[in-house]
Amino acid sequence: MRFTLLALTCLVMTAPALAGGVAMIEGPVSARVLRIIDGDTLLVRARPWPQYEVETYVRLRGVDAPELKSPCRGERRAAEDARLVLASILPAETEVTLSRISGDKYFGRILADVVSEDGIDPASDLLNAGLVRRYGGGKRQPPACQN
Repeated sequence: MRFTLLALTCLVMTAPALAGGVAMIEGPVSARVLRIIDGDTLLVRARPWPQYEVETYVRLRGVDAPELKSPCRGERRAAEDARLVLASILPAETEVTLSRISGDKYFGRILADVVSEDGIDPASDLLNAGLVRRYGGGKRQPPACQN
């Protein structure tokens, strides 16, 4: 699995299209959801070209979910709520399309717009439900801890 993560990460890092100095693959890339990691990250089996599949972690572009491992009990509860809702929007085996794919600031996952086969944009749904906040990169805002 490490090789496949490395392969897709290398593909993203060597992509010819640049957006703001960051290598980006416009897509679309078909993928199948394997599992939800947290409120803004999922594991998928992507098919970047015919007869080739790669498992990779995908962070939803533009949103930041509360952290499951936060020292703040309230944030952990909010994180679990976001994870459960994302799992209900994108259950395992759901077909999705990845676009605007780029490397994430953490090695081992990519950043992408994700849309389900029936047109659902989970990032927008999570934002509209108030379960995540907008995020454009940079330092994460600390939680307002209410234990």
